[in-house]
Amino acid sequence: MKATDFKAQPLWQTLGQFPVNWPLFNGKPVPLGGMTVQKFFKDYWHKKPLLIRNAIPEFQAFFMPDDAFDALRDENIETRVIQYDETGWQLSHGPFKKAQLPKRKQSAWTALVQGVDLINAQGHALLNLFRFIPDARLDDLMVSFATDGGGVGPHYDSYDVFLLQAYGQRHWAIGQEKDLSIVPDVPVKILQNFTPDEEFVLNPGDMLYLPPHYAHDGVAVGECMTYSIGFRAPTYKELGIALLNFVEDNIELEGRYTDATLKYQTTPAHLPDAMVNDVYQKLQELKWDRSWVAECLGCYLTEPKPSVWFDPPQMMNFAQFKKQAAKHGVSLVSGTRMLYHAPWVFINGEHLVADGDDAQFLIQLANERISNLKQMNESRWRLLHDWYGHGWLSLNL
Repeated sequence: MKATDFKAQPLWQTLGQFPVNWPLFNGKPVPLGGMTVQKFFKDYWHKKPLLIRNAIPEFQAFFMPDDAFDALRDENIETRVIQYDETGWQLSHGPFKKAQLPKRKQSAWTALVQGVDLINAQGHALLNLFRFIPDARLDDLMVSFATDGGGVGPHYDSYDVFLLQAYGQRHWAIGQEKDLSIVPDVPVKILQNFTPDEEFVLNPGDMLYLPPHYAHDGVAVGECMTYSIGFRAPTYKELGIALLNFVEDNIELEGRYTDATLKYQTTPAHLPDAMVNDVYQKLQELKWDRSWVAECLGCYLTEPKPSVWFDPPQMMNFAQFKKQAAKHGVSLVSGTRMLYHAPWVFINGEHLVADGDDAQFLIQLANERISNLKQMNESRWRLLHDWYGHGWLSLNL
């Protein structure tokens, strides 16, 4: 299966200037080279790779090598360094001291910086261009800095990914491997057998989409940076555990175990069959309510990652906040995750029930992530003031 080589159409210079004939989402272009979202989902999503030449024409990297080095030393940012030398593959986790990092001139090493959308406004804007895919699936923007020959080896991801070349060049080899076994006893997941179907070099502005489990190997040609837009694909086991934890807090089973017909026991250590049967029958009263699943998923998928933290502002009293917010409007901060599924609205792992005009207001905020706060009532003001105090939203000053 070959990657379609799709050439972009009109140029746009920055993340803020878009040609009118590009496919749009919420007024922003979808970086699919002029292809419609409908065609992309029908022919490529989860099915086959797509190479888009000049997906973002004249793209200028906004997160450069110096930014990556700063991030590697920051304890609040999730980072890794991967190297390959005569001793094999090596993986280290940040934060790093300067002396612990390879020299920039040293070849064949890679730095990975997670969550760049949380620390860089343009990174957040870039990630938002992919909101034609549900927020429930959108994960984060990861930046890879690599010196000449650097990479993370032939591997596959369990999720969809867009790989945007931002700086320098990277050589990609991709293939639809049937054998996805990995090399044992190696700190990174390297495919044991990798035979690429095709190879190509990406330049700044080029982008490669890969569906889950599609094998790929990217190697830097000189110094380069690649921006990876990744998507969440939790395992059903993870979701099942989350649902069981949710049920623990919401379960309602009346009564208490009794054994009024108990008889004399000659084997007191034996777990009585009657007890097992009684509890089994009682548990049949538990039903997997679809509303439980929706409620649990919303909380689980908006729960901030351990590396995400919110910086509450200098708190304004309610009257001050109301005055400033009415004048300037508010926006969800980059780390805030907000979803909805009637009758719930979910934000950063918490949820509330909303209906009528209140629901419509919160739905609009979740979709647009910004609000000019027209036709507000007291309860909405109070809710936004509370979220502002948590650092979940900010004033558009």
